[in-house]
Amino acid sequence: MAEKRKVIIVGGVAGGASAAARLRRQDEQAEITMYERGEFVSFANCGLPYYVGEVIATQDKLLLANPKLFKDRFNIAVKTRHEVVAVDRAAKTVRVRDLSSGQEFSDAYTHLILSPGALAIRPPLPGIDLPGIFVVRSIPDSEAIRGWIGAHQAGRAVVIGGGFIGLEMAENLQHRGLDVTIVEMLNQVMPPVDPEMAQYVAQHLTDHGIKLALGDGVAGMQTNSAGGLLVTTQGGKAYPADLVILAIGVRPDTALAKAAGLELGQRGGIKVNAHMQTSDPAVYAVGDAVEVFDTILKQWTLLALAGPANRQGRVAADHICGRAASFRGVQGTAICGVFDLAIASTGASEKALQRAQVTDYQVIYLHPNHHVGYYPGAEPIRLKLIFRPSDGRILGAQAVGKADVARKIDVIAMAMQKDGTVYDLEEAELCYAPQYGGAKDAINMAGMIAANHQRHEHPLAAWSELKAPGVLLDVREPSEFTQGHIAGAVLIPLGQLRQRTGELPHDQVIRVYCAAGQRGYYAARMLNQLGFQTQNLSGGYGTYLQLAAAGKL
Repeated sequence: MAEKRKVIIVGGVAGGASAAARLRRQDEQAEITMYERGEFVSFANCGLPYYVGEVIATQDKLLLANPKLFKDRFNIAVKTRHEVVAVDRAAKTVRVRDLSSGQEFSDAYTHLILSPGALAIRPPLPGIDLPGIFVVRSIPDSEAIRGWIGAHQAGRAVVIGGGFIGLEMAENLQHRGLDVTIVEMLNQVMPPVDPEMAQYVAQHLTDHGIKLALGDGVAGMQTNSAGGLLVTTQGGKAYPADLVILAIGVRPDTALAKAAGLELGQRGGIKVNAHMQTSDPAVYAVGDAVEVFDTILKQWTLLALAGPANRQGRVAADHICGRAASFRGVQGTAICGVFDLAIASTGASEKALQRAQVTDYQVIYLHPNHHVGYYPGAEPIRLKLIFRPSDGRILGAQAVGKADVARKIDVIAMAMQKDGTVYDLEEAELCYAPQYGGAKDAINMAGMIAANHQRHEHPLAAWSELKAPGVLLDVREPSEFTQGHIAGAVLIPLGQLRQRTGELPHDQVIRVYCAAGQRGYYAARMLNQLGFQTQNLSGGYGTYLQLAAAGKL
């Protein structure tokens, strides 16, 4: 008879809790014990900013499962406020400390799953431990912030960091009536996306009253004369606050794994194989603490997202139970809501490709409505698609808009997972009704633009070539040109272009643009068939303004 499995899981939330439930579904006889050092074994940590903002009114709405549910439904023993302090791999035991009593005891395992998560980064800055400075990683963190706001009648907040948590906290603190400033060391918010796409988000934040201090790192915190806090920056600025949120990022919690002699990866996370096994085959690791393989850039990375953690937990459980389960890696599909705007991305950004020294890529921009324009409520979507010219494979996408952003990126993400190309987007069969999309969906349009470029029917000029020798041709209407245009551009409206081709040279490259790209495409097709060397500037004048604002031109 096979040895009865005795599985110990260290940590709950996404990875650990998913592994536990999956294990039971695969093996009714296994003995499963989960140790969680916190008070809550399974909660929605992505909902914490909204609990602070009282959008989610009560704590119980964040709780996905409790020890009683695990016991009653799955026969899994869950011990909260129990910290695993050591692993003896040779003896296959863990040392556990009961945080309520301080007592310690040993527990044996046949298989061990580590799901310790990640720790909020608290840089060693002056004043970092002053009262009123918070991170947002747990329900107690969010409770403490809510309590502080009420007890101190907080009116001003400084959020340090302009990523997902920073933006969500800024919105929710403002929802509570606070005046909010975001201090970000980089020159953009939302570091995972490219600067010109983040520019839409920055403008939206300022339109909603959030103050932005970009390109200026924090130097320290101190108390001010009024009894609150003062955040000082490396640029010499000072921002008074009644509370400060540290949203700088997270680092994998690898202390237990490191002490146990498990191998760490080049990015500092726990090294695992495709089955989520560590360097010890009896020990698995999942979630924010592990390094994952980036399927686009072909390199190891860290990615603190709940979706991959859930899937990793399932893979570990399946492999323990003898199934040939593997984790395919990640492409970083994510979305963030900022007031009524959403920004989403999947795959590699342009700056990530440049960091990886990848040169075989092409970028297109388009600005379609999320559904047909004649139906009320159409909202523009700003879409950036990155693909590989050598074979048309999609490398990444980013989208910003007020409606249907998630669906656009989800479709592209699924295409990428199947090694899809721009030709697949061109031919994608998608839902259509006037209130939901278009007969030629934005995804189809992106594929058509890219595929036409691939077939040399729609040569695209890179925006980095804007000042290269040649003619810059604006094909918008005179009223549009008067309101703003690119310096040095020649105006010939599209409706007049056939009659005025004699004004254009055949021996120079003509880079053409319009407002968003479509008229530029029509002009380029016309001129190329008449023997001109013509390229379209993707995304038109709208993209030019964002690139210029982001400092990329």
